[in-house]
Amino acid sequence: MTLRMTRQRAAVTELLDDIDDFRSAQQLHELLRGRGDAVGLATVYRTMQALADAGEVDVLRSADGESRYRRCRERGHHHHLVCRSCGATVELAADVVERWARQVGADYGFADIDHTAELTGICSACAARQRSAAEAAR
Repeated sequence: MTLRMTRQRAAVTELLDDIDDFRSAQQLHELLRGRGDAVGLATVYRTMQALADAGEVDVLRSADGESRYRRCRERGHHHHLVCRSCGATVELAADVVERWARQVGADYGFADIDHTAELTGICSACAARQRSAAEAAR
C-alpha cells in the first residue's frame, strides 16, 4: 500500500527521522503540535499503521499494551534493547538469538521459524539518575 504523501503525513515521517526511541501515536502527535504542525491524532494513528504495514517502522507493545513506533536504521530482521525508563533504544543483530530460534524449532520439528525478541532494561544514564535520587533520599 502506497500512501499519498500529504503535508500531514510528510510531517509525521520527518518527525520519525528526528527521533531515536519508540514513541506512541499520542506522543508523536504531541511532538508534532510542539513543532507547530497541525496534524490530527487520527491522521497520526492511520499513518503509523500504514507505515507499520509497509515495514517502514517497527512496532513494540508497551507493558500496558500501547503500540510504540520507531523508524529503525537497520532494515531487515533485528531486535531491540529498550530502556524502560526513558525509551532509549539500541538495535541488535543477535546471531545467538537466531541460532537459538532455529534450534528450538528443529528440536520440535518446526520449520520456517519466525520470532521477535525485545529486551528491556534500564540504560546507564537512567540507572545513574536512580542511584543519585536514592542517595539524595537517604
